[in-house]
Amino acid sequence: MVRVGLTPERLTRAGAELADEVGFDQVTVSALARRFDVKVSSLYSHVKSSQDLKTRIALFALEELADRVADAVAGRAGKDALVAFADAYRDYAREHPGRYAAARLRLDPETAAASAGVRHAQMTRAILRGYDLTEPDQTHAVRMLGGVFHGYVSLEMAGGFSHTAVDSQESWSWIVDSLDVLLRNWTAHRPSDWARRASEQSGSTG
Repeated sequence: MVRVGLTPERLTRAGAELADEVGFDQVTVSALARRFDVKVSSLYSHVKSSQDLKTRIALFALEELADRVADAVAGRAGKDALVAFADAYRDYAREHPGRYAAARLRLDPETAAASAGVRHAQMTRAILRGYDLTEPDQTHAVRMLGGVFHGYVSLEMAGGFSHTAVDSQESWSWIVDSLDVLLRNWTAHRPSDWARRASEQSGSTG
């Protein structure tokens, strides 16, 4: 690769590509220097350390993923938006496993607040408003979607679903459909209401 023209942006993108190839945990300033065939010291005028490099890659991945999700859900609502959101999330993780891992990097509060992670939360809440969820149910639902999507994608990429006859895409569609049904019916069938109604019925027959 050409040695001249190194910038923090170019190094960040190269680091993201390296993460996809060898894994995010293996990305270091030394590894990136070897990729550009330069001395490690020549990169320290652009990135402070391997941790700084990883943080930059994480911010890059969050921004890239947010842009992809935003494009996918634009003009959609309800189940269509939920499916588009879920598919964009999963497709990005499968296409860019290293960048996806980077997007999960724990950031300090100030850096996180200025990152595209805020956009992810905003887009998730925008989708959930289509299901008429109020607080605290909306926050619970944000966490549920994040947990389900991340858990499924992580297991899938680790080969966890490769030993059964049922195709993982079929299961993915089933899960997203189930989430839609749950969210659409949550207000009328929330567990707390079940317990209250059961208590009232028990009291009326006691």
